[in-house]
Amino acid sequence: MAADNTSSVTEFILAGLTDQPGLQLPLFFLFLGFYVITMLGNLSLVTLIWLNSHLHIPMYFFLFNLSFIDFSYSSTIIPKMLMSFVSKNIISYTGCITQLFLFCFFVISECFILSAMAYDRYVAIRKPLLYTLTMSPQVCLFLLVGVYGMGALGALTHTVNILFLTFCGENLLNHYMCDILPLLELSCNSSYMNTLVVFTVVAIAIGVPIVSIFLSYGFILSSILHINSVEGRSKAFSTCSSHIIAVSLFFGSGIFAYLKPPSIIPLDQGKVCTLFYTIVVPMLNPLIYSLRNKDVKLAMKKTLERITFS
Repeated sequence: MAADNTSSVTEFILAGLTDQPGLQLPLFFLFLGFYVITMLGNLSLVTLIWLNSHLHIPMYFFLFNLSFIDFSYSSTIIPKMLMSFVSKNIISYTGCITQLFLFCFFVISECFILSAMAYDRYVAIRKPLLYTLTMSPQVCLFLLVGVYGMGALGALTHTVNILFLTFCGENLLNHYMCDILPLLELSCNSSYMNTLVVFTVVAIAIGVPIVSIFLSYGFILSSILHINSVEGRSKAFSTCSSHIIAVSLFFGSGIFAYLKPPSIIPLDQGKVCTLFYTIVVPMLNPLIYSLRNKDVKLAMKKTLERITFS
């Protein structure tokens, strides 16, 4: 027995996305391509922000951390997932719990970093003259500690909740990763309280950031409507558009996957839902923030010129 005296299971078999042989190889190359694009996109954004001093402002400080989080939790999930397309995908009990903790930590951290980014846009548009003072390095660091602190607290709660479960022999996990709901379904002693803990933590991790984002954008919209010039309103909207797209994609898919009862969304459909925010959104975020952002495109141009003429 490995990891836990209450559990007779020492390893899990990850079922993956499908058991149809004809789809295994095409899906392997599809998700490998997604992973490569995700890694290149997020690492490029991190590098650009690090190397270009004109991007060393609060907005890009939070974008740097968003890219780091996307890079990290994609790396937590996809490499192990790819194995299920080419061989029997076995993960130890300890490895499963570790993956669960890291996945929860990075996903919850992303919820709160998106909230911090909304607050940053609120200050930039609502109080432009006080922006530098309000979003000081100390404030940014405090917000970042809160982001990762909430991520750690939420991940620890989920992990401890799962550690109290017993797995009695059946070890085929109906998922491509060690996620909370399939582990609850596989356990032989999960109770209403275990499910309540999951939905409470998820509701807080999604609800608190969404409320703060809505409040921030409510004040932003109010400020924009008081701008007299069409050009001024357009510029203000454009500074928020990338963030609004990222928030809609991430929270929309997360709510659909976790905050509806299993009776409404069967586990197999929920498994497909999680693909969107665990794999597709981290791949799209660098594209959303770079293609729609003049500062990032300028930094990319300067960096390429330095590389070309060095």
